[in-house]
Amino acid sequence: MTVTDAIGRIAQIQATLVQLDSVTKGTATTTSTSTASSTGATDFASVLTQALGGTSDATVGSGGVTGADVVADAKKYLGVPYVFGGTSASGLDCSGLVQRVFKDLGIDVPRLVSGQGTVGTEVPSLAQAQPGDIIVCNGGEHIVIYAGDGKVIHAPSEGRNVSLVNNWLTDSDIVTIRRVVPQAAPAAAAASTSSLSSTLSSSQSDALRSLFTSMLQGSSL
Repeated sequence: MTVTDAIGRIAQIQATLVQLDSVTKGTATTTSTSTASSTGATDFASVLTQALGGTSDATVGSGGVTGADVVADAKKYLGVPYVFGGTSASGLDCSGLVQRVFKDLGIDVPRLVSGQGTVGTEVPSLAQAQPGDIIVCNGGEHIVIYAGDGKVIHAPSEGRNVSLVNNWLTDSDIVTIRRVVPQAAPAAAAASTSSLSSTLSSSQSDALRSLFTSMLQGSSL
């Protein structure tokens, strides 16, 4: 971990503590003790999941959209001709395809590659790319959708069609990789989060909050 990564992680923990303070205070003002415990536990589980690098329902795209959904929707446009400025099934350019796919799934992204290259969270390398991630390449002039298994979907150029092709990119060709929606959570992880939400008491939330505090105080660079 670099110094920059460490500082970012500490800042994330600090932000999480602030959220936990808010959850605790909000729970204290609830009229029903049982309802307060349940609500506080659910909120805490959501915050904890996000802090550990996972996702909660609130952070997932519209309707619980996942990367697999992005790939499935993009495949609907295979064979559509490349049209510069195109944003519909009658013709698409590279960024038009990306915008169209996410719009189909209820997620708004910018129209141009320059804006699309700033959405979501950055993926450090191609080795960590997952289906549904978007990859900006060609010096910021082109964008593709990673389909998994070493393949990408894109609208290539004039005279060609939207295609599923072998990925020809290396990290040196890539400007940025962005993850707009998460992968589907494994069933075991989803069950674990559900169990945590239903069984975590206010006192347990406080204990875990103390653990985060200790982590923060014990962090060293």
